[in-house]
Amino acid sequence: MGVRHDHDGQELGDLEPGTRQRAQLRARVVDIASTALCVVLALWAVWSIVGVVRGTAEWAYSAVACVLLAAALTARTVGLRRGVVRSGR
Repeated sequence: MGVRHDHDGQELGDLEPGTRQRAQLRARVVDIASTALCVVLALWAVWSIVGVVRGTAEWAYSAVACVLLAAALTARTVGLRRGVVRSGR
């Protein structure tokens, strides 16, 4: 692979438009964000279920947490299957 040059003959940086790293950046950011969202929702669901068992929280909080976690996991899975998040492209 040769070094690509822009209009002025200068080297392109790692995240300049047209580089492979720039193309992969969006996929990585989406992957990291969706993973973080699922982790936070899973922690919230576990925390609220433990609270319901201990009697310190309402069941509605755990129900909302579980529904949001299911929706986030479904969206992540569907996105991966449809190829919305394409690592390496």
